Amino acid sequence: MNTKCPSRDFIYQDWILTESKFNLEQLHSRSTVFTIGNGYLGTRGSLEEGHALGLPATFIHGVYDDVPVVYTELANCPDWLPLIIVVNGDRFRMDQGEVLQYKRQLDVSQGLLSRSLRWRSPSGSVIDIYFERFASLADPHILGQRCQLTPHDSDCTIEIQASINGYAENQGFNHWEGLDQGKTAQGIWLQSRTRGTQIEIGMAAKMTISGAEAALQVSIVPGYPTISAGFLAKSQQTITVEKLVTVYTSREINQPVTAAKEKLAQLSDYTTLLTANKQAWDEVWQKSDIYIEGDPTAAFAVRYNLFQLLIAAPFHDDKVSIPAKTLSGFGYRGHIFWDTEIFILPFFTFTQPNIAKNLLTYRYHTINGARRKASHYGFKGAMYAWESADTGDEVTPRWALPDDYYGEDVRIWCRDREIHNSADIAYAVWQYWQVTGDDEWIRDYGAEIILDSAIFWSSRVEYNAGGDRYEIRGVIGADEYHEFVHNNTFTNRMVQWHLEKALKVYDWLRRTFPQRATELENQLQLTSDLEIHWQDIIKKVCIFYDSKTGLIEQFEGFFQLKDINLQDYEPRQRSMQTILGIEGANQYQVLKQPDVLMLLYLMRPSAEFPYNEKVLATNWDYYAPRTDITYGSSLGPAIHAILASDLGKSTTAYERFMQALMVDLEDKRGNANDGIHGASAGGIWQAVIFGFGGIQLTEQGPIANPHLPPTWTRLKFQLHWRGEWYQFDLARADKGDKEDKEKILTYHSALPVGERSRTNIRGFIFDLDGVLTDTAEYHYQAWQKLADEEGIPFNRKANEALRGVSRRASLMLIIGDRHYSEAQIEEMMERKNRYYVELIEHITSKDLLPGAIALLDELRQAGIKIGIGSGSKNAKTVIERLGIADKVDAIADGYSVQKPKPAPDLFLFAAHQLGLEPQQCVVVEDAAAGIEAAKAGGMWAIGLGPVERVGAADIVLPNLAGVRWADLRFKFQEVANTNS
Repeated sequence: MNTKCPSRDFIYQDWILTESKFNLEQLHSRSTVFTIGNGYLGTRGSLEEGHALGLPATFIHGVYDDVPVVYTELANCPDWLPLIIVVNGDRFRMDQGEVLQYKRQLDVSQGLLSRSLRWRSPSGSVIDIYFERFASLADPHILGQRCQLTPHDSDCTIEIQASINGYAENQGFNHWEGLDQGKTAQGIWLQSRTRGTQIEIGMAAKMTISGAEAALQVSIVPGYPTISAGFLAKSQQTITVEKLVTVYTSREINQPVTAAKEKLAQLSDYTTLLTANKQAWDEVWQKSDIYIEGDPTAAFAVRYNLFQLLIAAPFHDDKVSIPAKTLSGFGYRGHIFWDTEIFILPFFTFTQPNIAKNLLTYRYHTINGARRKASHYGFKGAMYAWESADTGDEVTPRWALPDDYYGEDVRIWCRDREIHNSADIAYAVWQYWQVTGDDEWIRDYGAEIILDSAIFWSSRVEYNAGGDRYEIRGVIGADEYHEFVHNNTFTNRMVQWHLEKALKVYDWLRRTFPQRATELENQLQLTSDLEIHWQDIIKKVCIFYDSKTGLIEQFEGFFQLKDINLQDYEPRQRSMQTILGIEGANQYQVLKQPDVLMLLYLMRPSAEFPYNEKVLATNWDYYAPRTDITYGSSLGPAIHAILASDLGKSTTAYERFMQALMVDLEDKRGNANDGIHGASAGGIWQAVIFGFGGIQLTEQGPIANPHLPPTWTRLKFQLHWRGEWYQFDLARADKGDKEDKEKILTYHSALPVGERSRTNIRGFIFDLDGVLTDTAEYHYQAWQKLADEEGIPFNRKANEALRGVSRRASLMLIIGDRHYSEAQIEEMMERKNRYYVELIEHITSKDLLPGAIALLDELRQAGIKIGIGSGSKNAKTVIERLGIADKVDAIADGYSVQKPKPAPDLFLFAAHQLGLEPQQCVVVEDAAAGIEAAKAGGMWAIGLGPVERVGAADIVLPNLAGVRWADLRFKFQEVANTNS
């Protein structure tokens, strides 16, 4: 299903984003939106041919370099995209000539970005150009580009230049010094090194051209090695140019250039690499997909946001983490915040726990940087940096430079005062442990993080003898509009929570792994006195909470600040801090983002103090109206959506959810050009699962208490909990139900871990008759006419026995024990076929059965190959007249094999034509013989019709009406695990 964005030129499909118009004003924001990646690197959606205002960027995890003022940043790596096209002497550019047709698409199911256009050159040549690119998820060191050129109305002389651009910049700052470059038998290569951190990069590329005679030439321009070719392209002739690139850095291998050249020499063809990439994505989406029915915009946009998290996720590296702007932009210089642990990590913890482990292990590898920060400020233990990079040292800029030439520099106090992230990291470690039960990781890594950062808190708190309480003074809480406060409740309660869990971890370690406990006691100087001190802090830490009303004061003195009514400032397009000024915002009860409400959200899973429904309702009513939810922080809307769902405020919940969901796709805050809002993307997953799905975690596993938005008719997802998969299929109650509430169609269907819990379906093979179209009726009429002519009794009941049976076998059933010569049998088969062909003469797409075209389209969008497996010798004719030939990748018909169904030969032939193994294929049949053939061939089977006929199939359905690939995938997963 498609929906068009009301304010933009975007069309949203289940998996595909389509841009229907090029808008120069959105050049940089759309470069963010069309970012692709593979967990090793991210490449912004800049144009292959370049643009005068463009700023192409590829960021590789961990490739940081020194920079003034902001200490370090992810270095914009050499650009692998340049592909210049010259048509009859005119260089193709979007700002020259005339673009007659345009479409750009991002297929998030396989990370494929494409652009197709018709361009009239300044001298009048018209040519169709198609680009596509991918960063392989199957092998993170492989990148691919394809360009197809088709002259529209006249022959053209075309020149192609494929390059690596070594002069990449970070908005005016070049981090790279060229070391060497050259050519090989395969193509070109480039070797560069960062100026400060001395990280080496090696890139290699090759180009192939098909459809025209072209000789390749290599030019080694310093810092810009290039492969070029010229050729003649005839009108309506398509020339295909393919460029493959390999990349390594010295972070993962000693000789990156050698590795890149060797990898390039070993590469298979573009199509094979793209197929491997698609298969890798299929495996990832099987674990992480969310299916939404009834809201096409949300259905796509949720997948889009998850895609952006997945392409920034370090699948194979535990020394890096996901930056606040992922790997999609220059914002925040590639630094890591609490955004990762609190907002992003839960998505991975519940769907890709190995990635979650990598992200948390990054905090272990950078703990020495946290220790250096604590020591710098005069504290003990580990004080995690507010902004972290490769070493874990604090890299938050001390000053922000003004845009105004005469403005004052702005002091950034977060580096000194926003300290709650040490507890936030401990929270994420604890949650990972509770969800996964990964005792070994906690023993080896997590316990040290929790315990050493707890030691920091014991040295950071201040004891107030007069009040007999512990205070934490001079901090910034989650709400950054107030830059110097005492006893921020979020911070104090998180510290209390952290110390509670530190005691539990320490006790567990001593009981379970005493040797490791002794090691940490010696290393961290853990003593019984320290434990007593932690217990005293837990008991006496200052928290401003009114037990009678449930109202929590955000920090000491917050209620004495000037009150504010945000409606008085509407309409606006700026943050309240911009309107009031930094000092002005400090004086008002206005919040940049949830603070008290954020605390309640984090305490919500286990209903720990101070969370309960009354406290939530009371504090929502007070703090939600005072939160700058539109132009404050992008971290807020998703959290508000979840809490509003808890409170039954469905309209508000959905509004906040959509605000978070479209922050980048519709550039809601006007800053999408800086990069993807990673924390918001993670919050979206939490809003769907914990808000609308109402997932609650119990010792028996996760359970659902759904609060679906009014338009959502179905929500499906799965969660990984302590070694098992739990599938959730949530839908609205039927209209006839007494109350219009959600119902749980499948709840916590536990799936054992193992290979059989993951299906790898890559192709569908459809029978024609009774499946895609009702040609069975035409077959019946043809047989009836033949039988009448021969004086043989025949009726519809007898016709049922012919389902799925070959023409000859059908005839033999009809004639029974009557004697006919072979010549007569051949003549009757030919006569019946002639009658049948006459009957189907006028068949059209209107004769497709309900649900057929929708399922075919969805399967193709999902990258599933489609075959036809029909015993009919007229299958190709029927397919053409039904108008679905362009949707079919292979046809196996009555001419393909000798043995008919129930022999598996026909379906095995179709699978071979699709290039798939039998176990990767699903057969859709309406006949018992077809089901038997599918099972005999080792394939999955869907039976259409009554159980007594097709009951041996893995899945039995009445027909294809309303059938979706997302539904089938879940059902096959259940079948696989039931049989394992």
